[in-house]
This record gives sequence, C-alpha cells and structure tokens, in this order.
Amino acid sequence: MKKTLILGATPNPERYAYKATAKLAQHGHEVVPVGIKKGEIEGHEILTNSPTPTDIDTVTLYVGPARQKEYYDYVVNQIHPKRIIFNPGTENPELKKLAEEKGIATEEACTLVLLSIDKY
Repeated sequence: MKKTLILGATPNPERYAYKATAKLAQHGHEVVPVGIKKGEIEGHEILTNSPTPTDIDTVTLYVGPARQKEYYDYVVNQIHPKRIIFNPGTENPELKKLAEEKGIATEEACTLVLLSIDKY
C-alpha cells in the first residue's frame, strides 16, 4: 500500500480530490489529505498549514499550476515523495523538472483511473 498525500483536499464531496481520497482509503492506502479548508473526508481530517508527514510514497495533485509554485519546496524538499501524480489540469513542466532533478518520479495521470484499473 502506498501512503499518499492528497494536495488540494477539500470537504466538498463533488470535487475529485475528495473522491480520490475516499477511493484511496477504500483501496487500503493510508491517506494524508492536505488542503486550505478544514474539514474531513470520510473520517480523515483535512490537514492545513503544510504538515510534514514522513514516508510519503505518492503526492497526488489537485492544485492547478498557477497555485502550485507556493508548494514547490514543500512537495519536493520537505515531503520528498517517491512520485508525484499530476492529475488532469495540474500538469506543470516546471514542477515536473524540479521533482525529477531530485529523483522523484512523475506521472501525468488520473488517480481515480489508476485505482480503477489496478495501476496505482
């Protein structure tokens, strides 16, 4: 199982970040939802203020490229996951390059699709 930080988590059940968090947990992955709004996703507290959990395998992004810059150091240097998933609409060549320079794998994919086809 892959401990996953969901960046852009929201308590709104209509949002993909919410759905991905719920599906990841249902598939047995440990989830760390991080967002700007407090709340919860099916019993998982949304953390704010950029917490630094350890042993994160994957960061799955639900923050658009225009807002990602403030998270570059956080994701690449503080969290330093094994991989970053750029979900549709979050693709960012600049962050991808920074990550790969630090040895972090990157993938442009949809977390929900990867889970549904057992490729997560």
